[in-house]
Amino acid sequence: MKLNKLLERLEYDVVQGTDEAEVTTLVNDSRKVEDGSVFVCISGAVSDGHRFAADVAAKGAAAVVVEKDVEVPEDVTVIRVPDTRYALALMSAAYFGYPAEKLKIIGITGTKGKTTTTYMIRSILEGVGHKVGLIGTIEAIIGDEKIPAANTTPESFTIHQYFARMVEEGCDSVVMEVSSQGLMLHRTAGIPFEIGIFTNLGKDHIGPNEHKDFEDYKRCKAMLFQQCRLGIANVDDKYFHDIFKNATCKVETFGFSKDADLRAENVQLVSRPGYLGVAYHVAGLMDFDVEIDIPGTFSVYNSLTAIAVCRHFGVPVEKIKEALKKAKVKGRIEMIKVSDEFTLMIDYAHNAMSLESLLTTLKEYHPKRLVCLFGCGGNRSKDRRYEMGEVSGRLADLTIITSDNPRFEEPQAIIDDIKTGIGRTDGKYVEICDRKEAIKYAIQHGQPGDVIVLAGKGHEDYQEIKGVKYPMDERVLIAEVLEELKEG
Repeated sequence: MKLNKLLERLEYDVVQGTDEAEVTTLVNDSRKVEDGSVFVCISGAVSDGHRFAADVAAKGAAAVVVEKDVEVPEDVTVIRVPDTRYALALMSAAYFGYPAEKLKIIGITGTKGKTTTTYMIRSILEGVGHKVGLIGTIEAIIGDEKIPAANTTPESFTIHQYFARMVEEGCDSVVMEVSSQGLMLHRTAGIPFEIGIFTNLGKDHIGPNEHKDFEDYKRCKAMLFQQCRLGIANVDDKYFHDIFKNATCKVETFGFSKDADLRAENVQLVSRPGYLGVAYHVAGLMDFDVEIDIPGTFSVYNSLTAIAVCRHFGVPVEKIKEALKKAKVKGRIEMIKVSDEFTLMIDYAHNAMSLESLLTTLKEYHPKRLVCLFGCGGNRSKDRRYEMGEVSGRLADLTIITSDNPRFEEPQAIIDDIKTGIGRTDGKYVEICDRKEAIKYAIQHGQPGDVIVLAGKGHEDYQEIKGVKYPMDERVLIAEVLEELKEG
């Protein structure tokens, strides 16, 4: 294919050579360069692609796309653009034949709720015959294939590669999580989103490798609403007006507020042994009652979002109700039946904000005891350990401190840090380093009316110790524990 075909939606300068050059593959990883490749030099957090320009030329690259000066032999075309990440996104779309234009794309951004909402929307749309691709924190789903995710929002080349495969598989729509990092790094540039969704905003992802401050985080989230046809937003969130002040899309709202276009009314918590859920009335743009098998107020928000989206796809009310009753997300308040007397669940809550939200939600159900089992990841901020310890000590009746992904740290050292946080409260705790033994203790000591939550691992099916990921799935551990208790 001709280089200028890949560049057709970009502004660029030909520094050397010709944009008529024939190219074979589009790459941004120097190790994947072959004869005739066009290599896009990305300035990354770890390394700068411009440093490899001479190497890729020696490997046979026909062209390089740059945003600063490089020295390469005269027979290599050099194209200069203002931003190579942006260029990679638009070139990737062209390379795969603009697959996004053949799909209805729903993008979800926000601090919490993205993952659950994507699965809810997919579940409802698939229930009425749509074929829906998914790209998110846990995995990408293309037809029957599930590809584990490295980032919430993959690199732009990967996104368009997925879109192309989805079109091949007969998908007509895609629901994807759009992270603030993905927006900031132009991974989603040029995608014609049919619907953009704003769930909420909390102070997360502020740090040296992420966003320099909260204003920057907000600015990046807001970018989605200059790139979609319709914005669907949580009007109850205090940052709603900030996010939408420069929006160019049509806007529709949901929430508890009387101002919301789609509202939740008469919310009731539903509780039976081994089961927690929530029921409410949908008012405003639609009018019906719904019950969801996932507890808490945030489940109301997540399901309202899904309802708002599916309204635009013309899904009948009965189908929406049916699908929401079945919608489950691996590792997000995932209830595992172990007893008729108490409730056990797995959740991915792995920082203080998500743990506080989870435990506060569960306390609303007035359990006899709220038991929280968790550990913290190694080689991560110690503050997270103190904060999570403090949250669990304050909100849970019993904390079982155990191991998570210790990475290159000693599990006991991490547990000691968590204990420091719990020490700031008068919370009761036990420490059991081995996670399976900790789960066994929780199940063995479960009392009628208890709610037990295993936090931190969620959908993960491994434990990372000294650079090695060992298989470890809490669902498997629970099954093994139940078997052992039956035999014992």
